[in-house]
Amino acid sequence: MPTFKPMLAKPGQLPNEQDSYSFEIKWDGIRAIFYLEKNKSRLMSRNLKDITHQYPELAALAESIGSNHTELILDGEIVAFDPAGLPSFSRLQHRMGLKDEKIIAEMMQQVPAHYVIFDILSLDCSLLLDKPYTERRAILESLALDGTYWQTPGYKTSDGQTILTASRKLGLEGIIAKRLDSFYQAGKRTGAWLKIKNQRRQELVIGGWVPGQGARQGQIGALLIGCYNLTPEAAQAGDVPQHLIYAGKVGTGFTQVSLAELAKVLTPLSIEASPFSQAPPVKGAQFVDPVLVGEFEFTEWTPNHTLRHPSFKGLRNDKDPRQVIRED
Repeated sequence: MPTFKPMLAKPGQLPNEQDSYSFEIKWDGIRAIFYLEKNKSRLMSRNLKDITHQYPELAALAESIGSNHTELILDGEIVAFDPAGLPSFSRLQHRMGLKDEKIIAEMMQQVPAHYVIFDILSLDCSLLLDKPYTERRAILESLALDGTYWQTPGYKTSDGQTILTASRKLGLEGIIAKRLDSFYQAGKRTGAWLKIKNQRRQELVIGGWVPGQGARQGQIGALLIGCYNLTPEAAQAGDVPQHLIYAGKVGTGFTQVSLAELAKVLTPLSIEASPFSQAPPVKGAQFVDPVLVGEFEFTEWTPNHTLRHPSFKGLRNDKDPRQVIRED
């Protein structure tokens, strides 16, 4: 069975020709491709890591399909819902990266994971990537994949502004606009899919931290973050090096639990020299190997190319740090 990276969306604004697009909620979780072959299933993350064992409640999806189909590839988002029924990336943090089966079983009861399905790549060994979005969605909806831990939400066409406004009122991250005639281009960010956000938000690389003071004495006070000037592919094509560019420090958005977890994972990554192309103007900086990616919310990029009012949302283990560039 072939393995695919998920198709990606570009940051953007509501398109002018809205009749040519579908509009869906941006689910604020982690992308995962679901593979079913001869009653055996697996979940693969955006960076092609097998995360099947981390979400045992989703194994029942294969059982629900039964003997009707022997092969299936789905695209969707793993999310955790808060008490109000809204997707919460901070709650999903409690399920990400777990390895111990006992802990996974305990957390499954406290924070159940749900798989939101929004595309289909293959059915009964027939690849669907070259079919337009509307045809793929019709095939997906004919499967009626709705259960305790998975769902196939509908989509709307034409009136993206209404959906965007509703998402903003609910405090959601934003929406996704997809061209109705778009093919599924695995691993690519073509612009056929657009992510329209209510808040500025993106993934950034953690390159260090500064010790806390006052109430944070003995803890992490702020993270030092950055992004690369180019993706590895663009750097190779232009025969230029990648540089990690400093994007500011982040001292808000943490809980006591997340501070303890960050200290645990950052301590063994300590290095002497700054990983940034230009050392950040910060006293007492403790640098780390830039292998961890976090998600951050902010108001804007400043003229100095740093974030204004950034807030930590959580760690991501589904993104290659070398692929993290500035989203405009």
